[in-house]
Amino acid sequence: MPFSRNPISHSPAFRRRRIMNWLPLGLTYAFLYMARYNLTVSKNALGPLMSKEAFGIIFAAGTITYAFSFLINGPLTDRIGGKKAMLIGSAGSAVMNVVMGLLVLGILEWGWTLNLTLWFSITYAMNMYFQSYGAVAIVKVNSSWFHVRERGIFGGIFGILISLGLYFAFDWSQAIVNWTEAVNPAHPQYWLVFFVPAAILVFWFLLDIFLIRDNPSQAGFEDFDTGDASSGEADTPFVLKDILRRIFTNPVILTVGLIELCTGVLRNGVMHWFPIYAKEQIAAAAQTASWEFWLNNWGLLLMLAGASGGMLAGWMSDHLFGSRRAPVAGILYSALLLAVIGMIFALDGTPYLLGGLVVVISIAVIGTHGMLSGTATMDFGGRKAAATAVGLIDGLVYLGTGIQSLSLGYITSANWHYWPVFLIPFAVAGILLTLRIWHAIPSRVKR
Repeated sequence: MPFSRNPISHSPAFRRRRIMNWLPLGLTYAFLYMARYNLTVSKNALGPLMSKEAFGIIFAAGTITYAFSFLINGPLTDRIGGKKAMLIGSAGSAVMNVVMGLLVLGILEWGWTLNLTLWFSITYAMNMYFQSYGAVAIVKVNSSWFHVRERGIFGGIFGILISLGLYFAFDWSQAIVNWTEAVNPAHPQYWLVFFVPAAILVFWFLLDIFLIRDNPSQAGFEDFDTGDASSGEADTPFVLKDILRRIFTNPVILTVGLIELCTGVLRNGVMHWFPIYAKEQIAAAAQTASWEFWLNNWGLLLMLAGASGGMLAGWMSDHLFGSRRAPVAGILYSALLLAVIGMIFALDGTPYLLGGLVVVISIAVIGTHGMLSGTATMDFGGRKAAATAVGLIDGLVYLGTGIQSLSLGYITSANWHYWPVFLIPFAVAGILLTLRIWHAIPSRVKR
């Protein structure tokens, strides 16, 4: 089949309605990121109130909760549909961000004497439970709207949405911190870092009710065979036992899951710790202006890097590798490994050298994540099991995130030079795992 921007020959009306479907869905997902990673910005703002060890514990509590939530939320989303799952996730996360904002307000303004590490670990873990609906929802919905031959494109879109979320999470949240420090230096309103994304999620929750449809037939179009592992099963009833057997006996999905565990370590092992490192350099008066550039624009740089990586990965998959996903991941992981090794020598160099390397890592790791979690899960799980498959994969991403969070909280407190050394084995493992599934593609689209 020749590759094109519209390989399945969808009508213009269908393509317009599909955009109206995934755009609000995707932006809700992006703002879920803001309501998730605002924790990193709050850590820098709160200073001694949240040490690196405390941040590591809180973040790990949330990410490990997220990792195991897929056991409930993946199969549940396959049963109830992606729209309901996204509504549950956005509403729940909005509520928990309000609660976290109240905790900060109570400690800073009302004299509450709370164990911040304990209470934030509980509330952030609850937030991350609701957050875990986001990825399974977006993949579940789009598995009915995109054919396998179009999903490389969707993988690129997924990477862009992740990148937008990182921009909102880091730069918008940092802008809130900067604004409140400028308006009231003596009593900055840091709780707004949690209240603002909660309000935005409520807006998208209301819009999603009216715009999102789980499949084309609900929007007035015919459903179609998407060419994935669920082809020919449109009328087959949902049976949880069969869905779980399909997922846990599929060696490709399990291998993708192990690659994505490494991705979780690498993505968050750079994305969250680089701004913390930059903040410490500013506090030490080391090339302050240069580090402030990276700190204040970290979200924008991640957005540009992630969008580039996502679209590059999608284009390579559909145009160079016949819709295979593993070769793209292997190439990006190889570039990532070289950049992580370069970090060892860049820690004592200029901010721009280290910053450039972490941007390269972000291009590679977000491109890989969009291609595997956003696309391969639909391919090999199929529409019937899309949410359960992405739940497993995304759960392993956040299990990896929890591993790096607990580890780097203590490692970086001892010596920042151990930071990239810790990441290297996971980059090597990721490359080796991609070789195991290099030629994998759903049987329905093999040529």
